[in-house]
Amino acid sequence: MTRINDKFTRLYNNGVDISGYANAIGSLDWTYAAAPNAAFSDAVFNAIAGRVTISAGTINAFLDNDAAGLLNQVKTSATNYNLMVAYGTNAVSIAGDPMFAWQFEQMDFQAGGGEGFLPVTIPVGNASYSGVLSHSKPWGVIVHPKGAETAVNTAVGIDDRGAASSLGGIFVYHLFSSNGTVTLKMQDAATNTNPSFSDLSGATSGSITAASTPASGMVALSTTATVRRYLRWQLVFGTATTATFACGFIRD
Repeated sequence: MTRINDKFTRLYNNGVDISGYANAIGSLDWTYAAAPNAAFSDAVFNAIAGRVTISAGTINAFLDNDAAGLLNQVKTSATNYNLMVAYGTNAVSIAGDPMFAWQFEQMDFQAGGGEGFLPVTIPVGNASYSGVLSHSKPWGVIVHPKGAETAVNTAVGIDDRGAASSLGGIFVYHLFSSNGTVTLKMQDAATNTNPSFSDLSGATSGSITAASTPASGMVALSTTATVRRYLRWQLVFGTATTATFACGFIRD
């Protein structure tokens, strides 16, 4: 069976793995606004097209004092979150597993008393649509689970939908660390063989230096962009020889 278990969930924020601090996250909502004053026979299906509310509820975690931990994220993120929730089925996530990702604004940070570890709650607040305004879907798939790579990708990819699409999508990446400059990319192909893959136009992080890590982003493609059936991650090393990252794709 492939039921999702909480213990295999991983939570990434702004290029930092906060899975070791967080122990719960709220309801991941994707809700379309109701159409006001619609009659029974109006062809609106009781929802307004394109008017969607996306939220991630509240992150429950433990207070820390790590230089690259959760508390430092709260102090330095300027309330802007690039959040990725990676779900694993019977194990920590692999390529093809589900992913929830979006840009959010931090609304609050509350540290409370208790026995043992000091608990904190972080209401994530409303979605921030900067850069992804033309898209409205927060669910996609993991294409590269968190891990280190030292060479370009020559492997086959994943079949996330079973067919090509023509509505674009969003490339999501979290670069946790590297030892130099590196560029993360998404590639697609009509046939799942190494020679068939090529860069998916626009789906790139651009060159990121080691001094800029951790780094993250959500790169929106055109809403009319064709995305071929198969997907895979790719990277281009500049001065780097290794990079630890996670990435995924939200196909519209």
